[in-house]
Amino acid sequence: MADNNVGKGLFIGFLAGGVIGAIVGLLYAPKSGKELREDIRARSDIYLDEANKYVAEARDRAKELLNEGKKKSEKLINDAKVKSDELLKDAEKIFNDAKAKASASVAIGKETLENETGRLKDAVKAGVDAYKNTKNA
Repeated sequence: MADNNVGKGLFIGFLAGGVIGAIVGLLYAPKSGKELREDIRARSDIYLDEANKYVAEARDRAKELLNEGKKKSEKLINDAKVKSDELLKDAEKIFNDAKAKASASVAIGKETLENETGRLKDAVKAGVDAYKNTKNA
């Protein structure tokens, strides 16, 4: 980017130097006023044409840079969308895996609780039977 600015400044410097040099040269040339005015007009037309060409080239280059920037930004946006979709899919997979593991843990805990409840009921029943046997004996 800095090279572009240096080139631009250099071109403008050469252009300004050329214009000033041409005007000084014309003013010191041994010509009549009419001839001098015609030479100045011709030279100014030449420099004006060159300046217009430079402006047109700069405008075209600016359009190209804008188009390139637009394409790059669209690509970045598309890449970001793809990455976010991938992240959402990964997050959903992790959530589903965690849900499945939690469900499995709950099922195991429920089964363990049912087994322990059954053992506790059997123990209480055995205790009640033992009490009844002891009381009857």
